Amino acid sequence: MSKNTSKAPQGENNLMSTVIIFAVMMALFLGSIYSLSFLTLGNPWPMAVCLGLFALAFWIPQTILGRSDSAGEN
Repeated sequence: MSKNTSKAPQGENNLMSTVIIFAVMMALFLGSIYSLSFLTLGNPWPMAVCLGLFALAFWIPQTILGRSDSAGEN
């Protein structure tokens, strides 16, 4: 008899690491939105922080974690 076990494809994260990565990236994204509450016409730094955190929240999962090219996988 053969066991029918489903195994995650190589390179995919398990559930706990996926939840942790999601939480960290969401914190970066929400931090970027929160930084806009300090924005004034005389102080451009909150906008710079917003753009930096926003870019990191999308750049890290797509490049460092390497899952941006997985659309064609089965």
